[in-house]
Amino acid sequence: MKKTKTKSSLRVGLVVPHIFMHREILPHVIFAPAKLALDLAEGLQDLDSTEVTLFTPGPVDTSVRTITADLSYFETELQGRSDTYLDLLKKHPFTFVTLARQVQGELLAKAFAMANRDELDIVHIYTNEEDLALPFAQLCTKPVVFTHHDPFNFLIKYKNVFPKYASHNWISMSLAQQATMPAGTNWVGTIYHGLPDGLYTPNYAPQGTYVAYLGRIIQPKGVHLAIAAVKAYNAAHDDKLTLKIAGKHYAGHKKDTYWQEHVLPELNDPAIEYVGFIDSVEGKQEFLGNARVLLTPSLFEEPFGMVLIESLACGTPVIGLASGAIPEIVQHGKTGIIVPKQQDEQALAKDLASAIPEALQLDRHACRSDFEARFTAARMCREHLAVYRKLTE
Repeated sequence: MKKTKTKSSLRVGLVVPHIFMHREILPHVIFAPAKLALDLAEGLQDLDSTEVTLFTPGPVDTSVRTITADLSYFETELQGRSDTYLDLLKKHPFTFVTLARQVQGELLAKAFAMANRDELDIVHIYTNEEDLALPFAQLCTKPVVFTHHDPFNFLIKYKNVFPKYASHNWISMSLAQQATMPAGTNWVGTIYHGLPDGLYTPNYAPQGTYVAYLGRIIQPKGVHLAIAAVKAYNAAHDDKLTLKIAGKHYAGHKKDTYWQEHVLPELNDPAIEYVGFIDSVEGKQEFLGNARVLLTPSLFEEPFGMVLIESLACGTPVIGLASGAIPEIVQHGKTGIIVPKQQDEQALAKDLASAIPEALQLDRHACRSDFEARFTAARMCREHLAVYRKLTE
């Protein structure tokens, strides 16, 4: 039975303006904020005291009330070119981004107008196009709060403008992410991401003899270090391990030669295997659940790292570099091993290799327990609601 909301229900407008929020696009891209946004909207909606309106560019699969943008002009342009959304993105990225930002501007205007008509109590701008909303938030008569999904200083279009609006209401996804904004930024909460409790099942008796890498296959993610670490481990131990690499590579992109130069040649080694891009929960369950360890040798200052909590949910310990939020998520000596970063990548690979035996001995039950205590979607939703309540008091 659908529950009845009370007159005192908090009316939340959750705005996810990224053009990938469209059921025609989402299955074909890597975009973790989409699932987080849907889980947040649905989890908030399930709370007794919350009414949620979700704003997305296109239709998405959810039971939450959704308001979308007018995509008719965008789609007319696509039809004239005989392109899909992703075709246009690949062929003419500037044109795609220009049209996408027009759609995003319309969506933000709808949300702010609803708030000014007293149809919403708070507006939460969620995902990577919130820079478009920053200068207009002052025109909204209700509180506006922002979440960003990268380091704030990662791209010039962000780091050039975000410090101007440090006094806005900001939610960070980690303390490490906060370090990429100026001192004095108005942080109203730090809320770790979460996953539905039953999405993954812990595997306490993995069948694999491999360590896993899961993510984008790009230089900042350190896949070459994972390869070197497993090769170094095998050179020093009788119990040989395989490294299974899952993710998208970008061999077709002119400027990205990482796959061709640093990964593809290594696949001649039987201990190094590429298993392709895994885009389903079932596939990740099998891959992560049967892995002995997840390797995350990220050189990039991770603002969070969804694969880390996916691994913990499966009961699989993590070996990670001390990059960004990884030490916040992985508890050294309990749910994984944190390896200090250093400039010498050869020495770094050896340190990662040396961490493998210790990680293999960690209690997989502790990994799952830590996930249940700190990284569920239910906890994520409760903490967001607490921030909303504080801002609307």
